[in-house]
Amino acid sequence: MKLENRIKELIAIGASVSANCQPCLEYHIGKAREFGVEKDEIEQAIETGKLVRRGAAANMDKHAAKLIDSAVTETAAVNHDCACGN
Repeated sequence: MKLENRIKELIAIGASVSANCQPCLEYHIGKAREFGVEKDEIEQAIETGKLVRRGAAANMDKHAAKLIDSAVTETAAVNHDCACGN
């Protein structure tokens, strides 16, 4: 099954919001409008992205607190790659 372009753009809008990517959000809202996506559908996709972002942020806060309270060794830090390039 192939997703329709309008559905793909709604997904991309929600993903853009959850990733905090303003240029992506602007692009995908523009594309969604080109495909005839209604304003209320765009608003729903944005709200869904906000929910995902809030959930991920809350989980990260809990994870950070857990790491502070745990015994993270230098060996553990050395054996893991960091996605941010550090």
